[in-house]
Amino acid sequence: MRDRREFIQSAALGAGLGATMSGMQPADGGKIDCQSHIFVPELIRMMEKRKDSPYVRQQDGGHVVVVGDWVRKLQPQHTDAAAKLRDMDAAGIAMTGLSINDPGPELFGAEGPAVARLVNDYVAEIARKHPGRFFGLMVLPLQNIDESLKEMERCASRLGMKGILLYSNLAGVWPDEPRFRPMFEQAVRLDLPVLLHPAYPMTYEATKGYTMAAGLGLMFDTTIALARIILAGILDQYPGLKLVCPHVGGTLPYLIGRLDHQTQVLKRGAENIKRPPSEYLKQVWLDTVSPIALAIRYGIDFAGEDRMLYASDHPWVDPQMITGLVKSLKLPPATETKIFTTNAQRLFKL
Repeated sequence: MRDRREFIQSAALGAGLGATMSGMQPADGGKIDCQSHIFVPELIRMMEKRKDSPYVRQQDGGHVVVVGDWVRKLQPQHTDAAAKLRDMDAAGIAMTGLSINDPGPELFGAEGPAVARLVNDYVAEIARKHPGRFFGLMVLPLQNIDESLKEMERCASRLGMKGILLYSNLAGVWPDEPRFRPMFEQAVRLDLPVLLHPAYPMTYEATKGYTMAAGLGLMFDTTIALARIILAGILDQYPGLKLVCPHVGGTLPYLIGRLDHQTQVLKRGAENIKRPPSEYLKQVWLDTVSPIALAIRYGIDFAGEDRMLYASDHPWVDPQMITGLVKSLKLPPATETKIFTTNAQRLFKL
């Protein structure tokens, strides 16, 4: 079985890269990574005391995070901001949008608001200690909408956080449900981009065979969540919403023609929208997290060069692999600069 480094090298050679894997920087001095994650040590310690999902247990000399039936091993660098900075420097990344990973506060029941404050304070403190290197994305305890609205105000005004990481399902509930609309309304009022990030997938049972939950299940989760947001009419209700779907939009850009046909020709599911779903999807920002250059190329062609963001999904993915794949497309320098830097500056007001 190939390790991650061998996979990166083969991806580079397959794209005809060679030396471009060294993390070359755009003309204005460095890339901005819009999706990168860290685990919070205090939350891990708290989860070690829990008996029910989500919890942390020791296994094989390390720690694993358990969410439902999904078990993931924590590596030492997953809690280490200094290690992240070293990887950023190696990949020519000037600044990173930092957030926690699954599990989010919505899985902690009544403890959710306290968990949200804990992890948001941690991320904001990293950004404060390393000015110009990190900006924070908040998470919210959306099982309690009133507490979520308070936390949004606090994170934006007092902590200087630049956006919201919204999980693709919230403890098994899709985010288009009416109970969550005040969050979208306030995101528009505060001008906070919303990054739709996969969580423990609703399709876990269908994708756990052959260990496909991460490879396919997560992508199906964001695909369904994003399609529901579009078909619910949320982008009409809140036209100023700045929505980001990572991983080149999951699978929705490849399937959106079917939704257009279903809604516009067969008149199925069009009750809440005024335009074809593909037109709404072109309002959504995508990011470059994909291990195949063709997908990134298609995302740029579909969404346009002004709505594609460079991102790595570190520490799960080596940023140099994504950099190399974008470089392999041999885009015009002005387009590269937009993707690597200026689109993120504009979206997050950096």
